[in-house]
Amino acid sequence: MFVIIGLIVVMVMVFGGFTLANGKFDIILYALPYELMMIFGGALGAFISGNSTDVMKGALGGIGKAMKGPKWKADDYRDLLCLMFLLIKTIRTKGVVAIEAHVENPEESKIFQQFPRIVEDHHVVEFICDYVRMLTMNFDDPNQMEDAMNADLDKHHKEEHEPQHALQTMADGLPAIGIVAAVLGIVKTMGAIAEPVEVLGGMVGGALVGTFLGIFLSYLMVAPIAGRLNQILTEESQFFEIIKIVLVAHLQGNAPQVSVELGRRNVPGALMPTFTELEEAIAELPPDI
Repeated sequence: MFVIIGLIVVMVMVFGGFTLANGKFDIILYALPYELMMIFGGALGAFISGNSTDVMKGALGGIGKAMKGPKWKADDYRDLLCLMFLLIKTIRTKGVVAIEAHVENPEESKIFQQFPRIVEDHHVVEFICDYVRMLTMNFDDPNQMEDAMNADLDKHHKEEHEPQHALQTMADGLPAIGIVAAVLGIVKTMGAIAEPVEVLGGMVGGALVGTFLGIFLSYLMVAPIAGRLNQILTEESQFFEIIKIVLVAHLQGNAPQVSVELGRRNVPGALMPTFTELEEAIAELPPDI
């Protein structure tokens, strides 16, 4: 939502200021379709040739994500901590055998089904189930577990950020493509050097529209979206980081309440439940699942 508001502010301020300064839109409107075709079309062609299909699809989805904002809300972080509490409490009180049914069929698990928003994200569910399943295989060294999870998270982080990097690369290249379009406009102007000054002035103005458009699209349109997407992806990756922290804390011998408290302290500040809120949420969980 704020991305859309920001883009509206950009349009109003830039073109409103140009209008108040007695700028004439005739030249811009005449040159805009051709310059846009060269600049944005060239950038799009380079984007297609320089990226895989998955990255292109991810970039399109990333634009939508940047518009909508982060997926996980404050309630989701609280629910994640409650879910992790139930899982490690079950392991602690009933043993690893009791948890196998939950991680093998999370869609039928009474524990997972308490938190439908989390269950909808198969990446999160798979991550939890894979590493809880490893606990049932006696993979219980906290240092080895942390190393394995860090490697997994690094891979996930890299793959998630590839579309964002592609958008940022497009933004970085747009000013240069704008210069290419401007140079072509000057070449066109030089071919009509015998025309009157008024005509030449319009042609030079049209060429400069290319420079303007490249910079405008880069720094005021594409780069802010890429930057916002980076912020969202970084925030959402913390969801997985919390899972890691809780499981490692459990393997270090901490009580379930202590493990989830360590996880709570790594929730993004604006979304972090208070100690009391988490304690109350845990107290409201079904006593026996």
